[in-house]
Amino acid sequence: MRFLPHTDADRSDMLAQMGMQSMQELFADIPENFHIEQGSLSLAKAKSEVDILRTFKAAANKNSDAQQNRCFLGAGTYHHAIPAAVDYIISRGEFLTAYTPYQPEISQGTLQALFEFQTIIARLLGMEVANASLYDAATAVAEAALMARRITRRKDVILAGNINPRYSKVCDNYLSYLDGDCHHVSDFEQLTSQLDKKISCVIIQNPDFYGRVQDLHTLREQCSQHGILLVVCFGDISAYGLIAPPGEYGADIAVGSGQSLGIPMGYGGPHLGLLSCKKKYLRQIPGRLCGMTQDNQGRRAFTLTLSTREQHIRREKATSNICTNQGLMCTAAASYMSLMGDAGLEQVAKRSAAALQRLTQGLPPHILADEGVHYNETVLHFPSQQERDDFLARAQQVNIFAGIPLERIKSTASKAALLVATTEMIEANDIDDYLQLLGGQ
Repeated sequence: MRFLPHTDADRSDMLAQMGMQSMQELFADIPENFHIEQGSLSLAKAKSEVDILRTFKAAANKNSDAQQNRCFLGAGTYHHAIPAAVDYIISRGEFLTAYTPYQPEISQGTLQALFEFQTIIARLLGMEVANASLYDAATAVAEAALMARRITRRKDVILAGNINPRYSKVCDNYLSYLDGDCHHVSDFEQLTSQLDKKISCVIIQNPDFYGRVQDLHTLREQCSQHGILLVVCFGDISAYGLIAPPGEYGADIAVGSGQSLGIPMGYGGPHLGLLSCKKKYLRQIPGRLCGMTQDNQGRRAFTLTLSTREQHIRREKATSNICTNQGLMCTAAASYMSLMGDAGLEQVAKRSAAALQRLTQGLPPHILADEGVHYNETVLHFPSQQERDDFLARAQQVNIFAGIPLERIKSTASKAALLVATTEMIEANDIDDYLQLLGGQ
């Protein structure tokens, strides 16, 4: 959107149309103690357009992205390969919009892309229904908790300790002003002991924040005994090209990030929130749902349906206040999955997992990885914080993003721990170089 500044004459004309003499009159309804005195802010002097462009270009040149480096970063954002056709498709005028196609008669291309997106996501997660996206994974997890509360008419929620801390914080924020408690349970056995008739849902991540793959069949059975919904979240959906998807072991709601599906890391965003569920909970799904029907000439047509949010129905009846979806990101994800197909997604998952296995098997004796089955992410434990930080410095010098110090995301974590992720973008020689640096060379 272009920025068109107003001149003093423009401001005077607009004030005159409103019958006012000054800007102070315009803001008279705001209490004076909230006003900022003119000149009280220590703002730099205005720059010319040329100088502004130079300033921003100089700042942009300081960025170092995953395309220029070998990337072992994870924690909810992953460096996967993106077919060139994805950017071409989403750059076409028919699709270049991130907003909702309210007018179906002129939005059939976008609506069909959303319909196909829903279909593929539901299939990939092993679920019956998926919506036309949410904002991001963290808000999607919170929406899943609200959805479970509506379905069960219970107020308490259990958040497993293996969830991405950022998802947990957003969920806490959503629920903080509502009745009921949000229980954080770190130990799996402790979690099952807290199941009772007050709990609306258990939210657990699989693979978890640390990359561990879990068998949730027993938890599913225990939740069913108490009428509790099982909500499974995820950070890297590519895992389900290799491991059992949530629907296979009876998850009621599956929710998480779709960033791995043809969307670049992008310095943290934009991302794509996914939500799918069993068909019987369809009318409680937040956001939008795109459906297929026929027009008055009998031709296949697409339209939004069951969009039970506050802009479409009475506010007090809305299932969500989500006011925008990630339409452009949905189109990118649908394009990516169509191009990759089942075989391609499986290869991405296998190569991502194999890279991590090669890395952990080659670790020097003084550095330990978490035990158990992992997908493409794990935690490396160093003898000391100093040794870890020295390794990160060596890696940076040779253009390797070597991992994320765990305490940056989880404040209670050891300061000698490093969260490391691998994708299909990591080659054998990348791992060899990584291991050589770990050995202090």
